[in-house]
Amino acid sequence: MIKKLRHKFIAISVLSVFLVLTVIMGAINILNYRRVVQNSDSVLDVLSENGGMFPKRSDGFDHKNRNHDDWFLSGISPELQYEARYFTVRLNSSGDVTSVDTGRIAAIDTDSAKEYAQALCHSSRTRGFVDNYRYIRTEDCGDTLMIFLDCRNNLSSFRSFLFYSVIVSLAGMIAVGVLVLLLSRMVMKPVQESYDKQKSFITDAGHEIKTPLTIIDADATILEMECGENNEWIQDIRAQVRRLTALTKDLIYLSRMEEQENQVQMIDFPLSDVLTETAQSFQSLAKVQEKTFTVEIEPMMNFCGDEKAITQLVSILLDNALKYSDQHGTIYFKAHTKGKNICMEVYNTAESVDTQNLSRLFDRFYRADKSRNSQTGGYGIGLSIAKAVTEAHKGRIAATSSDGRSLLITVIL
Repeated sequence: MIKKLRHKFIAISVLSVFLVLTVIMGAINILNYRRVVQNSDSVLDVLSENGGMFPKRSDGFDHKNRNHDDWFLSGISPELQYEARYFTVRLNSSGDVTSVDTGRIAAIDTDSAKEYAQALCHSSRTRGFVDNYRYIRTEDCGDTLMIFLDCRNNLSSFRSFLFYSVIVSLAGMIAVGVLVLLLSRMVMKPVQESYDKQKSFITDAGHEIKTPLTIIDADATILEMECGENNEWIQDIRAQVRRLTALTKDLIYLSRMEEQENQVQMIDFPLSDVLTETAQSFQSLAKVQEKTFTVEIEPMMNFCGDEKAITQLVSILLDNALKYSDQHGTIYFKAHTKGKNICMEVYNTAESVDTQNLSRLFDRFYRADKSRNSQTGGYGIGLSIAKAVTEAHKGRIAATSSDGRSLLITVIL
């Protein structure tokens, strides 16, 4: 359990860092991309307003006094007309190219400029990117003027920043993951010690309780010899001693199953034979209680695990099904292979099933029907042992109810 808790702690920490870095780096890169687009559009707006050329100083190209909505425009350098690389293509109403100006760019010739313009002439968009060029389409004297601005340097800077931000974020995540991995052991150490002390206490207390229980049982036997076997007080003492002894044994067994240092002994054994033999021992009990008990076990199944633990697992599930099934109820036990796994299902009808607390069925001392404790003799630890046995074999166990009048417990090994 502590190992799973530690893994969850590491996963949550790394996931939190991932989400934070994703939001931060995503926001920065989005803003960076918008800055590239807005700067490019500002330049294109100036060019489109002046027929595909930068205005000269004599034409009043005064950036400080220009009345323009885009604040980026107010920051355009007067040297921009010497730095920007662009080309223009003019098309008539039929979509034919009438003029091409590539005098301000060396990477594009006339034919290439025509191909770019003709590829976009049927598009409904007035702005956008094509390759490394940002374009704008405007109407000028009945013709279509398309201006392409070379954004290669800006886009290259954006891509480089994006690449390095991803690398830095991944490096940060790895660093945080390693740091959390190293420190998680230290963080979980007090919890581990507390958990180990709890399990040790249960085991030690169980062994200490065994001695007085044995003495009480022996004394009750002597009293029974002196007072007679029909003394109801002595019989009640012996019944409670047996009950407490069984509870103590189950607690010790459960504690040992949960201890990592006491792993189950894995050996190959004929699972089908073991399950058939275990199920047969409940046939007569079901018949006495006038309940229908059906068994379907796939033959020739083998399994590598602890034979005694698996036998106890099945016994607990079948005993639970018989105890808590309704009068003249139906129980079935099915075992079969499912891919590389073994699937066991124990089903029983019931008067009512609390579907809201099905996951709590495997908690220690939890009983769904507390009013029937005196009748069934259970104390709510059987399914906890079943869960511990299943997890010791790296399996899964779950309880489901489709209608609130039946219970299905499924074990995957």
